[in-house]
Amino acid sequence: MSVAYYILSCLYFYLPAYFANMAPPVFKKLGVLNSLYVPIDFGKTFRGKAILGSHKTWRGLILGTLTGMSVAWLQLFLYKFPFFQKISFLDYNKINILFFGFLISFGAVFGDVFFSFFKRRLNIKPGRRWLPFDQIDYIIGSFLFLTPFFDIFPAIWIVLLFLTFFLHIIVNRIGYRLKISESKW
Repeated sequence: MSVAYYILSCLYFYLPAYFANMAPPVFKKLGVLNSLYVPIDFGKTFRGKAILGSHKTWRGLILGTLTGMSVAWLQLFLYKFPFFQKISFLDYNKINILFFGFLISFGAVFGDVFFSFFKRRLNIKPGRRWLPFDQIDYIIGSFLFLTPFFDIFPAIWIVLLFLTFFLHIIVNRIGYRLKISESKW
């Protein structure tokens, strides 16, 4: 497998998590399910500081996870085509696609939420830069959720950490310019 194909395979493997991570600001912008726009921490504080902040909502958690699961289901559908078989690390016909989709997507959203807790402890306001964690927190979350159940070669995670760091910055800047995201980080 060439380097270009390996990189493409890594990106394709992680597609459900990328979409899970991008979904919350898109759904916020579209005003989808505003009734779920409730902070996960319900506005509670811990030692005088917000636990997560008002921007980490049930809508983002639920719709981000469901979006990622939908992308995983799409990967199962696409797996019947030779090109997608060639770039896939997984045989999507042999795995429980809903379980995989849930783990990679919820893990991504959970990683973002989990690191927000630490961001608040460090007095970093929502939308403010926290390198490199803003760019990789969702990879760490997916890794922690997937690793116990799926044998994913460690080099894939290393490549994803490197690629995603830069892709995250680029995509967020585009989202910021399109007024989808409130932060360019």
